[in-house]
Amino acid sequence: MAGKRGERGERGAGEYSALWMAGGGPESDIVVSSRVRLARNVCGVPFPHRADAQQLQAVLAGVRGAVEATPSIGPTEVLGMASMSVLERQLAVEEHLTSPQHVQEPNSKALVLNRDRSVSIMVNEEDHIRIQAILPGFQVDEALRLASATDDALEETLDYAFDEALGYLCACPTNVGTGLRSSVMLHLPALAAVNMLGQVLASVSKVGLAVRGIYGEGTEAVGNLFQVSNQVTMGRSESEIVAHLKAVARQIVDSERNARGAIMSDARTQLEDRVYRSYGILTNARMISSEEALKLTSDVKLGVDLGFIPGMPAALLTGLSVDIMPAHVQRFVGRELNAWERDVFRATLIRERLAAATPRADQGKEE
Repeated sequence: MAGKRGERGERGAGEYSALWMAGGGPESDIVVSSRVRLARNVCGVPFPHRADAQQLQAVLAGVRGAVEATPSIGPTEVLGMASMSVLERQLAVEEHLTSPQHVQEPNSKALVLNRDRSVSIMVNEEDHIRIQAILPGFQVDEALRLASATDDALEETLDYAFDEALGYLCACPTNVGTGLRSSVMLHLPALAAVNMLGQVLASVSKVGLAVRGIYGEGTEAVGNLFQVSNQVTMGRSESEIVAHLKAVARQIVDSERNARGAIMSDARTQLEDRVYRSYGILTNARMISSEEALKLTSDVKLGVDLGFIPGMPAALLTGLSVDIMPAHVQRFVGRELNAWERDVFRATLIRERLAAATPRADQGKEE
């Protein structure tokens, strides 16, 4: 991306941060975000991996027309994936507005975004249409409401592939049925610290849920961030799927809170030392990788949530966990960077953000 920050006249997918990055919401000290995704396909058109370019373009035109013809969806922008730069596409991935798979081979694909990025529609990913609603904190029900409202609005114009016995037809058999995938992003540093994380996550898998990294299937969990989601949609209603996820997520949240309480009772000094060591590195490092930054940010966020660093908003660290990713660092600088340069400017970005957010010890004192 050429030019300095703020100089570009054309707005891209990553120009404004997604709503969930602002932090807040219920249980936001542990539940980073809640997401609901609905997979849909257009009747009579082969799935994207079997469709030709003309058929994919027809789907794209149909979705664009449906969005423009449906005022209830609200103000949106339809971004042709092929017209977006590589950087803009990666910005959208890093903000969880689209998937890593969707930005590959961008022809005949699009991303539809509402104003605050709480709703996005992936066109011609694995399915013709993937509607996603993502909100800060523990708001799975509200995310379902948003996604369902968008789905209902599109269905007024589009004819979905639906079977009376099977439900919505999807490219992957595990999505057939409701086509719903619900998930929560959880920050679980205390469970990791007391060596209970493996046990808790193993129990999640036994009750039919999947545990993945921060960018979904095939990605690694970094910074004690884990995505927990349902695996099967057939044979259950949308409300049953969401209720099951919420119940299991609540148990994980309670386990994390108990672990935090145990550490505060038994090893508070050691935890404070770890938090402030991590904070010291982040506020002084001149080079840092995204992986190390995420790990240290996890420590500092835990410290903020437990009151060790008064005056620093926890929401800053939620947004920072995205802003330190490669594409966001390049947007911060205003040009493409090699790996070494990204590490240097990432450290600069972190120092600036933390310095601006942390009250000085002498603030408020009289001269």
